[in-house]
Amino acid sequence: MATPERVDCRSMRGSCCPCGPGGNSSGCGISRRGFLGGLGGTALGGWALSGLTWSGAAAAQAEGTVPPPRRTLVVKPILVYSTYTRLKQTSWRPWGGIQTQQDADQEMPRIQGEIDKMRAQADFPVTFLPVSGARKPADIANLKDAATADVIIIYAAGGGQDTLDAISNLGKNVIVFLRHRSGPVYLWYEIAHPIYLRRYKDHLGLKTVGYPDVVVDSTDEVVWRLRALCGLKDATGCRIVAIGGGSGWAMGQKAVDLAKDRFKLDIQSVSYDDLGKMIQTAMADPSSVNLAKKRAEDYLKADGVKLETEKTFVENAFLLEQIFRSILAKAGCRAITINHCMSTIMPISQTTACLSLSLLNDAGFMAFCESDFVVIPSGLLMAGISGRPVFLNDPTYPHDGVITLAHCTAPRKMDGKNLDPVRLLTHFESDYGAAPKVEMRKGMKVTNIIPDFLQERWVGLSGEIIDAPFMPICRSQIDIRFKADAEKFAEVMPGFHWMTCYGDYMKEIGYALGKTRVGWQNLG
Repeated sequence: MATPERVDCRSMRGSCCPCGPGGNSSGCGISRRGFLGGLGGTALGGWALSGLTWSGAAAAQAEGTVPPPRRTLVVKPILVYSTYTRLKQTSWRPWGGIQTQQDADQEMPRIQGEIDKMRAQADFPVTFLPVSGARKPADIANLKDAATADVIIIYAAGGGQDTLDAISNLGKNVIVFLRHRSGPVYLWYEIAHPIYLRRYKDHLGLKTVGYPDVVVDSTDEVVWRLRALCGLKDATGCRIVAIGGGSGWAMGQKAVDLAKDRFKLDIQSVSYDDLGKMIQTAMADPSSVNLAKKRAEDYLKADGVKLETEKTFVENAFLLEQIFRSILAKAGCRAITINHCMSTIMPISQTTACLSLSLLNDAGFMAFCESDFVVIPSGLLMAGISGRPVFLNDPTYPHDGVITLAHCTAPRKMDGKNLDPVRLLTHFESDYGAAPKVEMRKGMKVTNIIPDFLQERWVGLSGEIIDAPFMPICRSQIDIRFKADAEKFAEVMPGFHWMTCYGDYMKEIGYALGKTRVGWQNLG
């Protein structure tokens, strides 16, 4: 929000700055001397990542720095069954097609074949442990590799409730697979609902396993649940670098505390004092500057790139991106966010961070502006689920089934593979630096997560991009069409910032949140 006078951030808010009530407004109108001297080594909202320096060697290595991969989900399949002996003139067997050891021996390779198909189908990192059989609780106790699993798939062909309970009591995520027509029908196809889940009552009686954890016949249904759990594993306990510390739109430190509580985030703070020294050293190092200029030149020559700001801003953005990569390598993580990114970083970097963050997202990192920990957990989760970059954005007012989403740090590689065209402009509010206007593709299906301020209820909205307009707002902007009633949607829309991703991941997000203390309202 550019004005000739200093603006009181408490009374008005540009579309990006997290200076609402309760937010941290120290980034508005602050001088270069102020941020270098005032913030010092303070660790806001996390632990300080100290001892950061810059050298020509670090610059030369920065371009080759790659993000750590997503964490691998480890899955243990267990066939639970019983064998029966014929008795005269009495009921000697329950329902089900697995009645003998020979039946179980034939079922094991069937399960393995399905696992091989799921492994080939998975677009996320997953390891399947060997299939094991179990007939009683003692057999579960003897499965040593089960302790290393994140998820156990119970193939509930038979066995008693005590054996299934022995598995669910291991404290792992559980998926119960039942057969109807995909092979010999399973006993628990009949009784999983009243006995295992409801415990002979009329409501759910099992705390660790619920109705969404049961799958009948479909391995596709298993795969998307595993995708969700992989994303949840990746987001939970995620380490993230916070330049200038953590904050939250309208929430300040409380947003940081809630993010830690709900998702156990490991927030590593980097002071602007340390960042400023790194930038000054890098700017004085010819090899660092030359590398940035070369990378910027190659970027500008590529198809689909149009320069509409000063080239120096772009070169400085590449230098800043190299510094961020170096910090990420030091922290050993792939997520970063910047506090006060609208003003504090500009005087010393001689550009804006918008393009720098966009470049990091396209390289496979997770890079967010504003250090808004109200919305950042949703970005970590959605990126972990989809394996694609996500777009942190400002929403507008929903009307007529349409809403505009905009921000200045959009990734170009929104589908995870292909670069969308981009216009490089100034950052809108400051009319300074380099910000990408990514021309996102019309017709693309998108998933939107709308977190509430208190991390109690996230709203999900699917939609379709119908336009990528060029209004006097944040540079990357899309109009999306949605099917929910706009007036009702306005009544339940919480928080502020949204997180958007190409593709439909509504089921996965809802399933993953079912394992947390955050509720999910799917507006579809």
